[in-house]
Amino acid sequence: MNKEEIISMREEIKSYTESHLLPFWAKRTMDKSYGGFITHYNEFGEDSGQDEKSLIAQSRSVFTYSQAYRHGFGGPIMKEMAEHGVRFMLDNMWDHENEGFYWMMNRKGEATNKQKIGYGHSFAIYSLSEYTLATGDPIGLEYAEKCFDLLQKYAVDTNLGGYWEFFSEDWKLMGPGSPGGDRKTLDVHMHLMEAFTTLYEASGKELHRRKLKESIDILIQKVMHATTGTGIPQFWADWSVAPQIKFDIVWGWDRFAEGGQKASAVDNTSYGHNSEFGWLLMHALRVGGFDVEEYRVNLEKAFYHSMNYGVDWEFGGVFVEGSHEGEVYDREKEFWQQAEMLIGMVDAYLLTKDEKFLAAHKQVHRFVFDKMINYNTGEWWPLMTREGEPIWRHMATSWKINYHNVRSMILSYEKLGDALQTL
Repeated sequence: MNKEEIISMREEIKSYTESHLLPFWAKRTMDKSYGGFITHYNEFGEDSGQDEKSLIAQSRSVFTYSQAYRHGFGGPIMKEMAEHGVRFMLDNMWDHENEGFYWMMNRKGEATNKQKIGYGHSFAIYSLSEYTLATGDPIGLEYAEKCFDLLQKYAVDTNLGGYWEFFSEDWKLMGPGSPGGDRKTLDVHMHLMEAFTTLYEASGKELHRRKLKESIDILIQKVMHATTGTGIPQFWADWSVAPQIKFDIVWGWDRFAEGGQKASAVDNTSYGHNSEFGWLLMHALRVGGFDVEEYRVNLEKAFYHSMNYGVDWEFGGVFVEGSHEGEVYDREKEFWQQAEMLIGMVDAYLLTKDEKFLAAHKQVHRFVFDKMINYNTGEWWPLMTREGEPIWRHMATSWKINYHNVRSMILSYEKLGDALQTL
C-alpha cells in the first residue's frame, strides 16, 4: 500500500468508530435500573431480552470503554461507562466470602453461576488494570491485584507449570472431562499474558513482570506448536496434546453446539488466534522491557502462518481455522478473527517490513468495511459465509461483544500511523 491508501483507511476507521461503532454501545448498553451492561441485541440493535450478565461481557465492556477513553476515542461518555461497569462488577459480581468474581449473573445482579473461571479472571485483571490506567482510579488496580493473587494461590500447577482454569465457587478444581478440571488451554494462557501485561503496566511491580515473563515462556515452550509456531487448543496436565472437547463453561464452540464437530480434535489451529498471539506477544515484550529479537522466530512463524493460510485472497477476510500444516478446514468468516488479524498484520509489517502483510491487512479491512459491518446498526455481523453473506444475524451476546472490534479499530488506526512513518 502507498501512503495515500493508508491515510484513507485511517480516516475510514476513525470516522466509522466515532460515528457508528461506539455510538451503538453508548446509546443502549448501560443498564440504569440494575447496573452493569445489557449485552444482548438482535440484528436491529434491539434488546433481545436475554436475562444474563456474564463476567466475560461485563469485564470486556469495562476494558473497551476504558481503552477508548485512554486512547482519545468516544469522548467523556466512555469514562462514565467504564466507571458504571466497574461499580457493577465490584458491587454485584465479587464474592465477599470466597473472593473472586462469579461467572454469571441475571439482569438484576443476582448470581446464577458462582463458579470461578480462570478465563473470566484474566479479563477481570485486564479490564480493571486498563480502567486504572485510563482514569487514574486506584480501585481497578486494587481488584486486579486481588484476582492475580487468587490465581497464584489456586490456579497455578506447581508441579508441571501453567494454570488450571475451572473451579467451583470456593476455588476447588473441577472434575475431568467437560467440567474442564483435567485440561490446560491455549485460551487461558494467552489471555493471562494479555492480562499480566496490562497489570504490570499499571502496577510497575516486579512480581507482575516476572509472572508476565513466565506466561510468555509457557506459551512459547508448551502451547505453541514446536514446528509451525501455531496455537494448540487443549493439553493434558503434562502438556501432551489433548483432543479438543466442548467444556460445560464454553466459548468459541457456538457453531458446533448442535451436533457439529470440528474437522480435527487434535490438528486444528485458529488463524485469528495466531495473529492475536503475535501482536499480544509483541506488546507484552515491549511493556515488560524484554528483547523482541529473542522471540522473532516465534513471532514470524505465527504471523506468516496466519497470512499464508488464513487470508482469503479471493473474497477478502480471514478464514476461521485449519491444520497446523496449512489445510483450511473452515472457510467461514467470524467477527473476532477479522478484528485480530487487522491488528496482527500491521504489527507483522512493523516487525518484518514485508509489505505483503500490509496487503493482507487491506484485504481484511475491505472485507470488514464492505461486508461485515451492518451499517443499519453500526455493529458487525457475527458470522458470515466465505463470500460475505450473514449466517448469524444478532448484533451482540455475552460472546459477541465490543472488545475485539473496538480494540481492533483503535489499535489499527494507531499502528497504521506507525506504518506511515516507514513508507
